[in-house]
Amino acid sequence: MDVTYSLCRDCGMYSKFKKCFSCNSFNILSHKEIKTLNIAHIDCDSFFCSIEKRDNPEIRDKPVIVGGARRGVVSAACYNARVFGVRSAMPMYQALKLCPDAVVLSGNMNKYKKVGLEIKNMMQDLTPLVEPLSIDEAFLDLKGTRKIHKMDPCQILVNLQNKIMNRVGITVSVGLSYNKFLAKTASDLNKPNGFAIIGKDEAVNFLSDKPVSFIYGVGPSFRNKLMKVGINKISDIRAWTDKEMFLQFGDAGLRIAQLARAEDKRAVKSHKKRKSISSETTFNSDISCLDTLSNLLWNVSLSTADRIKRLNLAGYTITLKLKTRNFKTITRRKTLPQAIQLTDAIFDNCLPMLENEAKGQKFRLIGVSISNLSEPLGDHGSLLDPMAVKRRKAERVTDSIRNKYGKNSIIKGRQFKL
Repeated sequence: MDVTYSLCRDCGMYSKFKKCFSCNSFNILSHKEIKTLNIAHIDCDSFFCSIEKRDNPEIRDKPVIVGGARRGVVSAACYNARVFGVRSAMPMYQALKLCPDAVVLSGNMNKYKKVGLEIKNMMQDLTPLVEPLSIDEAFLDLKGTRKIHKMDPCQILVNLQNKIMNRVGITVSVGLSYNKFLAKTASDLNKPNGFAIIGKDEAVNFLSDKPVSFIYGVGPSFRNKLMKVGINKISDIRAWTDKEMFLQFGDAGLRIAQLARAEDKRAVKSHKKRKSISSETTFNSDISCLDTLSNLLWNVSLSTADRIKRLNLAGYTITLKLKTRNFKTITRRKTLPQAIQLTDAIFDNCLPMLENEAKGQKFRLIGVSISNLSEPLGDHGSLLDPMAVKRRKAERVTDSIRNKYGKNSIIKGRQFKL
């Protein structure tokens, strides 16, 4: 006979009834597998907006959007704004059409990082196996923590959820299951301030009637490919063998075939290797002039170089990103024979790619990223450019001045033109 356990979300004590006799709360969570599951996903609710509302009670009940200026995009939208259809990555002008009374804030990334680090430290006090996905969400593996904390993982998570609310002043939603895919799925089920559980016995049936887009990573393009062969729901995927899914859709097909059966063998990893470093900027008005675009390219090359130097990394692959006035994204990529990290090298490799695209077309955004990362290998010259080493030595000297006296203490003439 299966026994269903009930847990009080206010005090973390087990209860046999719909009311907690330890604190008299009716906020009870019940599930027959609640004591045995140990993989969790924690997601801060509308993170940027929640911090802004915490710090400014006057906007607490208003729709709030954090993002760039009118020509920028939405970084985050609170739940009051989402009711009107506002979503992250939406152009700001479109968001304001949907929700004209929204309070728009530019945001404070340093403040958000500080809060994110505070929450991460709370998680790491509970288990060393914390895998951050971004500034506001992470996986936790709580296997083996029962002996240390003298309580089950579900109790640990309830206490953490309440601690974050009381100490940090924002809410988080928790998903608890037996693998990462289902834990992340569960954390989205009951937002905000939710706590949802998906157990082994129910997982396959729970997924069956969900659309294929319910699986994280299945976007509109992949969804359309699946629908063309008659795959509309997750249960439809199970009619195909792994081999058939791989032959039809490659690695992505094999991945969703496994997830459709609620299988996910990925471990929670506390250290995740950085894949790329980037910087981008959105213009106040559309720009077609190559001279102006090249000056802006220098700025984003400088920002990217500053970031990669701080991490003592270099990269072999450089990518130029452009966004047209119609929001079409253009990316051009180049892999180099040696890893680079200096502004001079980044700019020199991106400029020809920019020149090939900037032929009268208007753009609203430019960005640069470095990937295929490695340790820096030193500054090398070229037979075609014997002055390269001298320029790079000069940049090292410039870096030391900027580090000592501020990033604007010495700048190139290109930046004056802007």
